[in-house]
Amino acid sequence: MKNLLQFVFAFVLMMSLHPTLSAQLSASIDPIATEVEESKISPEEQAKVLNARLIEIKDMDKSNMTGIQKKELKNEVRAIEKELKLNNGGVYLSVGAIIIIILLLILIL
Repeated sequence: MKNLLQFVFAFVLMMSLHPTLSAQLSASIDPIATEVEESKISPEEQAKVLNARLIEIKDMDKSNMTGIQKKELKNEVRAIEKELKLNNGGVYLSVGAIIIIILLLILIL
């Protein structure tokens, strides 16, 4: 049991440290992700497409839809909003990090 645990730990460590192996492994597991990676769309263009889809969903007439269709639309909207949040990027600093940066600048200057 101890040898098995050591083997699993060593395997996970090797896979996490070697980027090409982990990329190949994830590519073989998720073929949809590789299709998205192959299409080289800029983040701005992708954001425009996703925003257009959100507007299209908002303008839909949902009164004659079934509950299942409404649920699928709601899940799609949530997924699009989550993807938009991830693609926004940006640098977020906590209050503690800002205080530490200010203190370092005071000490240096």
